[in-house]
Amino acid sequence: MKQSASDSETDDYEQPLLHRKQDDDIIRAPVLCSSRYGLAILSCYGFFVAYALRVNLSVAMVDMLNSSSSSSGANDSVCPRHSSPARPKHNHTASVYDWDSETQGWILGSFFYGYIITQIPGGYLARKYGAKWLLGFGILGTVIFTLLTPVAADLGAGYLIAVRVLEGIGEGVTFPAMHAMWASWAPPLERSRLLTISYAGAQLGTVVALPLSGQICFYLDWTYVFYIFGAVGLLWFILWVFLVSNSPSSHRRISETERTYITASLQNELSPTSDYIPWTSILTSVPLWAIVVAHFSYNWTFYTLLTLLPTYMNDILGFSIKQNGMLSALPYLGCWLLSMGGGQLADYLRETCLFRTVIVRKAFTIIGMMGPAVFLVAAGYTNCNYIMAIIFLTVSSSLGGFSASGFNINHLDIAPSYAGILLGITNSFATIPGMVGPVIARSLTKSVSLFFPLCTSWITMVKWLACLDTRFRQQA
Repeated sequence: MKQSASDSETDDYEQPLLHRKQDDDIIRAPVLCSSRYGLAILSCYGFFVAYALRVNLSVAMVDMLNSSSSSSGANDSVCPRHSSPARPKHNHTASVYDWDSETQGWILGSFFYGYIITQIPGGYLARKYGAKWLLGFGILGTVIFTLLTPVAADLGAGYLIAVRVLEGIGEGVTFPAMHAMWASWAPPLERSRLLTISYAGAQLGTVVALPLSGQICFYLDWTYVFYIFGAVGLLWFILWVFLVSNSPSSHRRISETERTYITASLQNELSPTSDYIPWTSILTSVPLWAIVVAHFSYNWTFYTLLTLLPTYMNDILGFSIKQNGMLSALPYLGCWLLSMGGGQLADYLRETCLFRTVIVRKAFTIIGMMGPAVFLVAAGYTNCNYIMAIIFLTVSSSLGGFSASGFNINHLDIAPSYAGILLGITNSFATIPGMVGPVIARSLTKSVSLFFPLCTSWITMVKWLACLDTRFRQQA
């Protein structure tokens, strides 16, 4: 695989990019009002939409179930239930369903069965035909099926599962397509900043969607969760169509200084043709498989919390639907803050402190993997100590934000021309936890009170192996 000029273990230590002779004439374009940071902000909005549409069902599910027959009934939590205001009568105008625990697991996990299908094709199509329309129509498809969710639920659990699978197919192209776009837009020494801003939309969407979905369920009913977030997604698509271009060379409003800065920074990194893809080199790359292990391990924790945390808050800790969303959002608020700060710190260490890129990526990955594993295990043994449970879950997810500047960007470091394809490969494996996590958790334990201790032992083991495998990263 082609090695990036910025990431040789010797070159980026002895001659950082901005100090190499061939880059002496490159003038860095200002950040303020720049097209590359405009793309970062708009793509952040896009991932906000993508994750809001992905997680809103987790909160709405609590209110979609018939409390007289579901495990999430009003008085059936393991811990003493917290007091909450009485609900308005019109809160119950929407339909409720008698889905058992296993059916709920399949509904929550079905999204990922579609999501895994379009990972590698998404990376390939984005490289060959451009990422703008692929990403745009992918999220638009998810928006449309989100708006159809209440109708599908009324028709039956099978229809809802089918709609969620189709949503996953649409969203499956988002990360590979965005990685492919950043290969043409992100100067090497700004990668951590730009990509963490962009992908922080995932955490931000979760932070907003969880509490807001709880409020919507409380004051309106669960159907409005899908209508409101669907409308927000339609607005993003309109902005994306008119403001984004596949590359700096095709952007109509970019300044000549910025266009020159980006293209000159990337001229020695990108392949001159999009026709040839070295599949053999890609599939036999040890650094790539190290990223696969890390990505799989991180997502097991992330998707497990994403889909089942609201149910855990309701069924175990006894928080109401209104309190549930707010408390479920705290871990992702911390993750968003540390991922944004971590991106700034990572590029500062590389550019100003002259740390080698490989050292920065390894260090941030280790912190972002081992820290969450330790605190997630601890959360499983807090019993009904509500404060400690929430603190441990928040710290666990927050430390995971450092991974955004670790393995999550590493695809662009080792082979920027094929970054979309590489992410499609690693994210295919990393989608498996989202597919099987909710089903395994609900099948093994009819009460999710045992869920955290059962799963976290496995998570800790895999994450430790992932941290050991980081030594393979970025070898030429």
